[in-house]
Amino acid sequence: MYAVFITGGKQFRVTEGQEIYVEKLDVEAGDTVTFTDVLMLGGEKTVVGTPLVAGAKVVAKVVKNGRGPKIIVFKFKQKKDYHKKQGHRQAYTKLVIETIA
Repeated sequence: MYAVFITGGKQFRVTEGQEIYVEKLDVEAGDTVTFTDVLMLGGEKTVVGTPLVAGAKVVAKVVKNGRGPKIIVFKFKQKKDYHKKQGHRQAYTKLVIETIA
């Protein structure tokens, strides 16, 4: 069985036991999070929401909060003596999907 749900403006297709990285949530490691914005449930019978599936939820356990690898943002305009170098690390929350109901 799988589910498609929304968090952080992105859609995730998950199964039970799967580990995923989502946009940072305000929860501590070890807590559980329930997502009720389920768009689709799949398995033997597929249920598609309009726009959400009523009564469906995805329960996940928070493994850790962290920051991703550093990326370099470099802006440059030739012949104008303009350049700007900037680094960025995106914050994330690592989840393990426990149940899909």
